[in-house]
Amino acid sequence: MYKSILVPLDGSKLAEAILPEIEKVASCMGARIILLRVCRAHVFPGKDPTEAEVEVVRHAEKYLVTIAADLNAKGFDAEVHVRYGDVAEEILSHSSRNEIDLISMSTHGRSGLGRWLLGSVAEKIVRHSEKPVLLLRPKG
Repeated sequence: MYKSILVPLDGSKLAEAILPEIEKVASCMGARIILLRVCRAHVFPGKDPTEAEVEVVRHAEKYLVTIAADLNAKGFDAEVHVRYGDVAEEILSHSSRNEIDLISMSTHGRSGLGRWLLGSVAEKIVRHSEKPVLLLRPKG
C-alpha cells in the first residue's frame, strides 16, 4: 500500500501527464501526493549566482503551489518541495530521506542517440531507486 507518492515535475505538460494517473492511485489508497521540482540556475557572466538560484527556486515553488492547490481542491493531500541540483540525484535523495513509498513520473521515451546525448532522468531513477517507480510514457 502506498501512503506517499513522489511526483517529480519539470514544468512541462509532458511531466504533468502523470497527474491524472496519480489522482487515481492516491484516491484508491488515500495516499499523500508529494510534488517535487528540482531546479538549476544558468548564470550569465556578471550576474550574481545566488540571485539566479533564488529566482529559479521561487519560480519552481510558485509553479508547484498552483498544482498542489488544484489537487487539494479535489480533496487530495498534496504538498510541495523544491530542491536545487542534479535532477536525478535530488529525486533519489529526496525519496530516500523522506517517507516515500512510490516515485511516479512521465518519461520522454527517448531512445538511441537522443537518450545518449541528453540522458534519461527516468532511467537513472529506475536503476538507482530503492523505492518502486511508476513510469508513464504519454501518447502523442
